[in-house]
Amino acid sequence: MHKSVDLFFVSSNNHKYLEAKEILDSFGIKLGFFKSNLEEIQSNSLKDIASKKAIDAFSKCKKPLIIEDAGLFIDSLYGFPGPYSSYVFKTIGNKGILNLLKQKRKAKFISIITYCDKNFLESFNSKLDGSISKYSKGKGWGYDPIFVPKNFTKTFAELKNKNELSHRFKALKKFSNWYLHKMESYDQ
Repeated sequence: MHKSVDLFFVSSNNHKYLEAKEILDSFGIKLGFFKSNLEEIQSNSLKDIASKKAIDAFSKCKKPLIIEDAGLFIDSLYGFPGPYSSYVFKTIGNKGILNLLKQKRKAKFISIITYCDKNFLESFNSKLDGSISKYSKGKGWGYDPIFVPKNFTKTFAELKNKNELSHRFKALKKFSNWYLHKMESYDQ
């Protein structure tokens, strides 16, 4: 009998969970949702933040899980908001980011997926280059209406295939390869 959930996604953000679930479904991994507000340390390192969040999540969930932490890094703002992206979004939103920018709009998204169970703490990261649009475009969540991936003319919010090319997709793909190989070795 196949189990209904392979592991849990722990977050307070339902949007992130739904994206992760859709992406991992395509790799044959069944993802459950464990809604929780996690302790988020202040750090310049997304990996450190994600690792601490994963350990906190495991102490609450007690099941194999992943968490995701991501940051929007804008070159002309010296990488700001970076690891503080969630706080900055809640504080000034996309309108505030657009007001901060003049001509140079180059940016990148970095995503860290961290897996945690009683024996493992593993992180998988990816980045996606792009730019910040001049105006908010499309209906999406977070920074999706202002982030334009490199070699595209539309924002994430305007793209139908965001989940096939995003920073989150790339990090989840790395995680999936590792996780499926790990599970395969346990089955033998």
